[in-house]
Amino acid sequence: MAPAVPTAMARPHFIGIGGAGMSGIAKILAARGARVAGSDAKDSETAAALRALGATVHIGHAAEHLAEDATCVVVSSAIRDDNPELAAARERGVPIVHRSDALAGLMTDRRAIAVAGTHGKTTTTSMLAVSLTTLGLDPSYAIGGDLDAPGSNARHGAGEIFVAEADESDRSFHKYAPEVAIVLNVELDHHANYASMDEIYESFETFADRIVPGGTLVIAADHPGARELTARLRGRDGLRIVTYGEAADADVRVVGITPHGLTSEVTVLLDNEELTFTVSVPGRHYAHNAVAALTAGTALGVPAADLAPALASYTGVKRRLQLKGSAAGVQVIDSYAHHPTEIAADLEAIRGSAGDGRVLVVFQPHLFSRTQQLATEMGEALALADACLVLDIYPAREDPIPGVTSALIIEAAAAKSADVDAEHDKGAVPDRIAGMAKPGDLVLTMGAGDVTELGPKILARLAAVES
Repeated sequence: MAPAVPTAMARPHFIGIGGAGMSGIAKILAARGARVAGSDAKDSETAAALRALGATVHIGHAAEHLAEDATCVVVSSAIRDDNPELAAARERGVPIVHRSDALAGLMTDRRAIAVAGTHGKTTTTSMLAVSLTTLGLDPSYAIGGDLDAPGSNARHGAGEIFVAEADESDRSFHKYAPEVAIVLNVELDHHANYASMDEIYESFETFADRIVPGGTLVIAADHPGARELTARLRGRDGLRIVTYGEAADADVRVVGITPHGLTSEVTVLLDNEELTFTVSVPGRHYAHNAVAALTAGTALGVPAADLAPALASYTGVKRRLQLKGSAAGVQVIDSYAHHPTEIAADLEAIRGSAGDGRVLVVFQPHLFSRTQQLATEMGEALALADACLVLDIYPAREDPIPGVTSALIIEAAAAKSADVDAEHDKGAVPDRIAGMAKPGDLVLTMGAGDVTELGPKILARLAAVES
């Protein structure tokens, strides 16, 4: 039986309801009996999935979309102050609730696992959600991406566990009070909100301090930023720290990762006993994500011997090295990677399964601020590909910054003797890739923006060439 929805959330209106984080909260509230409404800039499969749950979804933003009986308006940090629905809510005195506060409310009275880190949050949260569901524990979860269908980024479950992706980008993860928290890695990102690594560390320390007394922090032993955070947190009263990784001093030690095509076999030393299990996605970083999930689950009391094989039931999440299809002997894969560390990790993972084929990348930079700070590192990471087309910057919520363009990335990649070229017209990409790709090659559409839409178009063009 669904728990009662607080009066304040009985008729919520979501601005940007189709977004990954917002739609998940809306879905859970609808499942718990709330009368959900909202708006988004454009129609989508996610909007259709929400309508199927009984939600009212308007396309476009207008003051009249806010119902007279709305009990609150839910916003994310991406919503601009001049949004007409937000302005109408303020004028009418309708309470405004940040997405993170709404999610924190959903986790109340549940045994919460919050997954944080600069990279890998969506994958690790998904691994936990899928494996715990496989074991019949019926968890609730809220993920920053769809597992297998539009709207599958969240679920209201009858079990006592709630797994949530915890976003550090706007410090909203400070709102959660989990029983178990995971920190996968700590790097400088989100430059519009963080000016230095010290600010990043302070933010993650605040997150860790929110773990309930007697709770557990699961944190990487191999990542320099995570090790620094661990050193800062040692000795906190009521906080149990469990490290994982390949480092000799890891509490849960990874002693072997053996790739098998698009899967890996992972062996860990846990409580002085070896445990081997399969991870059904390629790459060392995904293997480490699975070990983080295993460690967190055991911290909640789920037997490792049960959880380890259940992790194999996770087969991926949309946009995380998702195979879109094959045509003319060429596989097309979609990657959400947009930070240099993620780009390099995904390219290394794909390289391991490419055989004699080449790895061709269509990369779309995400955010002007990120490009301004990390263009050199992005270019160096893209040099791992055999060839790369770089699109214009996807602005998302940002305004242009003078002098900051994709050319900065291309120059950095060219300095590494990479085969890299600009493409300012997205519509020209399928033809260009069809002219480059040969049987056995792998094509990656890469980035956090709308580059994902190119995969099916590339496949269609390849199929046309084949016929």
